[in-house]
Amino acid sequence: MASNDRIHEKVSDLARRITYGDIKGTYEIVVATISVLKEVIINSEWNTAKVLMETIVLNGKHIMEAVPFESSIGHMVRRILQIIREEYYSELKSESEETDIQESLHKILTSETDKNIDFNQVVPALKSALIEHINEFETELETCAENITQQASEHIHSNEIVMTIGKSRSVEKFFKKAAETRAFEVIVVEGAPFLDGHEMAVNLAKAQIKTTLISDAAIFAMMSRVNKVIIGTHTVMANGGLRAITGSHTVAQAAKHYSVPVMVLLPLYKLSPLYLCSYEQHAFNKHVSPLQGVISGNNIALMEKSQFFNPVFDYVPPELVTLFISNTGGNAPSYIYRLISEHYHPDDYEL
Repeated sequence: MASNDRIHEKVSDLARRITYGDIKGTYEIVVATISVLKEVIINSEWNTAKVLMETIVLNGKHIMEAVPFESSIGHMVRRILQIIREEYYSELKSESEETDIQESLHKILTSETDKNIDFNQVVPALKSALIEHINEFETELETCAENITQQASEHIHSNEIVMTIGKSRSVEKFFKKAAETRAFEVIVVEGAPFLDGHEMAVNLAKAQIKTTLISDAAIFAMMSRVNKVIIGTHTVMANGGLRAITGSHTVAQAAKHYSVPVMVLLPLYKLSPLYLCSYEQHAFNKHVSPLQGVISGNNIALMEKSQFFNPVFDYVPPELVTLFISNTGGNAPSYIYRLISEHYHPDDYEL
């Protein structure tokens, strides 16, 4: 176990700020995580890729353990590790000129695992190459939402009725972009017990989009009128399943019954290389107080005699999802494995 003196000061500060709610929203957390990990690369003492990767894992796990339900932090740690590997290979390749070294590098680049690769070789230009690559990645993150929004007119057509649940900033922008060129109607499920759908409905109505707010109990009754479902998600698992807000599974099941396509907006920083092993695992879901919309605080007698669960997330299996709309285009759930292999290295799936 590495000592805590290798934990960067800004890493501890970030973990504290996320824990206390000073940084909210997946995108803000992702941007802050990348920024802090870049600081670690710049200011930490390291001379080989191996030492740097150990430092990144140590600091990354410190944030992940402090905020276990923000899975996007782990995604960014894995993404930085992948960038380190790519730049290490690239710098080695640019330094090597002999044929036999080129051949060995080709084997490295085409192999699925790094276990036999020595990351202890000193590469002087590695730090500057890493900073440049991470800056490019930060720019990619900034344009991620815009690239998804630009596809709105391809998926929403005139006079369609679209259903969504709760509040999602990416879905809201998606609808507003489509509304610039065509008229359609949105049915917003309020998303009990948190009722974020109320705010979503108000925002869409202000944008002159015809909006209807319904309760969760009316999902099945209204689904027969719907042309498609478009929702956001918190995380997409390695099998294409979703960790999305409570009520999403109900919406997806109703859509399956009526053969309504379910589209999920997926910024690639929400893509996880991990699987849901069991519905019972505590690391998957987050539970909050039942006083948040489930029962009244005045009913003390009921609280003493009963046990309440108030989960924040639902698991939606991949067979209930029709299409993922990411910043690189549309993908079926069966293609998620390919996206994961492009963004994360197999050796980093388990940190």
